[in-house]
Amino acid sequence: MGTLRDLQYALQEKIEELRQRDALIDELELELDQKDELIQRLQTELDKYRSVIKPATQQVHKQSELHEQQRTKRQAISAEPTAFDIQDLSHVTLPFYPKSPQSKDLIKEAILDNDFMKNLELSQIQEIVDCMYPVEYGKDSCIIKEGDVGSLVYVMEDGKVEVTKESLKLCTMGPGKVFGELAILYNCTRTATVKTLTNVKLWAIDRQCFQTIMMRTGLIKHTEYMEFLKSVPTFHDLQEDILSKLADVLEEVSAFFKASPRNVCVGTCLLFLLNRPGSASSFPNLPT
Repeated sequence: MGTLRDLQYALQEKIEELRQRDALIDELELELDQKDELIQRLQTELDKYRSVIKPATQQVHKQSELHEQQRTKRQAISAEPTAFDIQDLSHVTLPFYPKSPQSKDLIKEAILDNDFMKNLELSQIQEIVDCMYPVEYGKDSCIIKEGDVGSLVYVMEDGKVEVTKESLKLCTMGPGKVFGELAILYNCTRTATVKTLTNVKLWAIDRQCFQTIMMRTGLIKHTEYMEFLKSVPTFHDLQEDILSKLADVLEEVSAFFKASPRNVCVGTCLLFLLNRPGSASSFPNLPT
C-alpha cells in the first residue's frame, strides 16, 4: 500500500507541475501576442516616418560629414546644409509681425503639440511666433499640393481644412494645428494635399526665416557651451574637436540646489553646478 500511495502522490505532483507549466505557457503566449502587437504597431509608425523622410536621406548622407562639426543637438531637426557662421547670422534681422496675445498663445501651443517641432527650445519657438505672418484662403482653395516643393509651414488660426494623400482622405484639421512642416524640416517635397473646407486664417513662416532661427540659436548655444567647457579645469587639456563634440551633447536641465537653480548635464554621468557666469564646479562622486 505504501508503494501505491507513493505513486499516487508522485502522480499528483506531476499533474500539478504540468498544470503550472500550462499556466506559464499561457502567460508567455499572452505576453508574446502583446509583444507581436507592439512590434506591428511600431513597424507601422516606422514605415510612416520612413515614407516621409526617404526623399531627403541621400542628400543628408552626402552632407552629414561636412557639417558634423557645426551641428548641435537642436539643429539636428533640420536636414538642410548650413553655410553660415555665427558672425554672419548675428547680423541677420528677422521680420516681426504683431499679433494678439491669443494668437501668440495659439501658435506656441500648436508648435508644442506637433510631434516634429515640440522639442524646439522655447527661445526658438518664440522667434518663430514673432516671425509668422498672416495668410488667408477662401473656401475650396488648395494650400498645399502633394509632390510640390514646399517653402512654408502654417499654423491654423481659424477655419477647417482637409488633408488627402493619393486622393485618399487622411483627416480634417481645425484651429491650433501645424501643417506643412515636413517639407522645411527635412527638405522633401510635400507629402500630402491640403485644401480648405471653409474660409481659413493662417500664420506662416518661410523656409529661409525658419532655417535662420534654427542655425543662429544652435550656433550661439554651441559657442556658449564651448566657452563654458573651456572654463572647466578638468577639460583644459582637451582638444578643440573633443570639446566641440561635448558641446554638441550638452543639455541644460533644471534642478533644485541651494547653491544654484541651474545645472548642466553631459550625458548622464557628469554634472556641473553653475554658480555664476564663468565659474563651474564638478561633482565627480555622483552616481553614474
